[in-house]
Amino acid sequence: MERNIFKSKVKSQRSKVKGQKLKVKRIYSSSPSAPSALFYGVLTIACWMGLATATLAARGEETQLKVGVVQRFGDELTDELTLQATPGDRLQLKFSSRTQTQNKTVRPQETQLSANNVKLVVQMQTLVTPVLQERVVLSTHRSFETAEDAAKQWRALGIETEIAQPEQWQVWAKRQVYNTPFLRRMLLSSVQLQGKKTAHLDSRILQQVPIVSWEVNGNRYSSDRLEVSTNKNLIQVRQGKEDKYGIPFAGKLQLQPNAYGTYTLVNDVPLETYLRGVVPHEIGRNVPYAAIEAQTIIARTYALRNLRRFAIDGYELSADTHCQVYVGLKDTDRNADRAILATRNKVLTYNNELVDALYSSTTGGVTAVFSDVWNGSDKPYLKSLVDSAYSVWNLSRQSLADENNFQRFINMQRGFNEAGTRLFRWRRESSIEQLTQDLQKFLTKNRSPLANFSSIQQIQVAQRSPGGRIIKLAVQTDRGNIFLEKDEIRSAFSAPRSTLFYLEPLHDQTKGENALQGYAFVGGGLGHGVGLSQTGASGLAKQGWKSDRILNFYYPGTQIREWRIE
Repeated sequence: MERNIFKSKVKSQRSKVKGQKLKVKRIYSSSPSAPSALFYGVLTIACWMGLATATLAARGEETQLKVGVVQRFGDELTDELTLQATPGDRLQLKFSSRTQTQNKTVRPQETQLSANNVKLVVQMQTLVTPVLQERVVLSTHRSFETAEDAAKQWRALGIETEIAQPEQWQVWAKRQVYNTPFLRRMLLSSVQLQGKKTAHLDSRILQQVPIVSWEVNGNRYSSDRLEVSTNKNLIQVRQGKEDKYGIPFAGKLQLQPNAYGTYTLVNDVPLETYLRGVVPHEIGRNVPYAAIEAQTIIARTYALRNLRRFAIDGYELSADTHCQVYVGLKDTDRNADRAILATRNKVLTYNNELVDALYSSTTGGVTAVFSDVWNGSDKPYLKSLVDSAYSVWNLSRQSLADENNFQRFINMQRGFNEAGTRLFRWRRESSIEQLTQDLQKFLTKNRSPLANFSSIQQIQVAQRSPGGRIIKLAVQTDRGNIFLEKDEIRSAFSAPRSTLFYLEPLHDQTKGENALQGYAFVGGGLGHGVGLSQTGASGLAKQGWKSDRILNFYYPGTQIREWRIE
């Protein structure tokens, strides 16, 4: 989500969104109205003709997003990207190249070129003087949500931080503040003396760095930043040699350096156009229209509320499940386009602020509160609710923190919004050997002092929330007990699809009753289970529920309002 078309109004509104404040105008309290037949007809004809912008008809100034569509270009020497204009159009390339004057000084010079297509390739450049690349990694996390809470706690200790995602989410000591080897080592020593043993120094000496180059009209060029646009605002991107078809992206593209020594290809795209590449790939196509409308409002809200996630890298959202799946204008969908138009500018709010618009594939029959899954403050509209239109279970009387209640609940099959779907209930078995391997890998990656254990002797649920999610899992090993909390359980073990499960010991009868062979994970749902269930929303829509009612079910006390630039 990067662009060079920031208007002053967009800048002003973006700062408001990042602070979670929102000026809104109430539009409706029931189902959103559908667009006029004429307006929809214009859209579908335009899409059919493949018009350049391929955007929904603009009405006034649109919010622009910066979406990282290729996040780690340059990780491998074999990385390549091919950018191509549509028929009848040409790529406009803009970059700074360095020229040497007669007195041997080097100065940047802006270059603009035109081409039908361009291939970006990677080569290693040897540095004249080796460079120290170093940062203090304070903590490592599965999710942005927990990393953000950890960053807040580090700041409370007086340490300036920034959130990064080299692979897993990490909290770094702010590099501009701790900008010398001495300061970084003093900080690390102080932190470790306070018992923060997983904090560490990520340090390496760079002899070479990846640079990106491309060829136009027989001349080869290289720069660490490249802006690409077209008259029709549509660019086809193919990644790697095997990608024959690629993905069409509306708007502009920019290749830029990231915080990890590689490059990110960023799509500068209008919000409503971005949704065309999100909604059908998140909720699916073969679902009732009301569920698509609900997904559209939530996807729009999510995007606006999460612009801060990749600030360290100079863009706003990723194109994968760390944010929302976004595939440009590939395989757009008629019903999704209709829903985007019908709900244009509509967002979900609580007390006139954008909600934390979390959603997942399948809840397993009960939604989770924020703190069931991540560290941080609970939200009043993210509650633990039985995911059913009927009274199939009373959480206030039959708490799922009780193991017997939970096992009875998880073995119920009927009466839920997700009943009968593939991920509503599941059973996955894993051997002790596989569990040991999974946990060792997880602990090693997180620099745990217990990573060199040899065997798992027992796994038990140590704490479960009233909504059934596991808060703490105790793993007994030959080196001692290891406690896994909340969403890190899914990082530690590959078997569970969610944290809504119980454990069934598996014994090898040929070696006696007490010979533990592994565990069966018996549970429900896919993902974190907080907020809207995409599967459940589809189930409610099949029962005739409209989008506003679906959203109020999953986010009680919220309102649909219009977001606008002022």
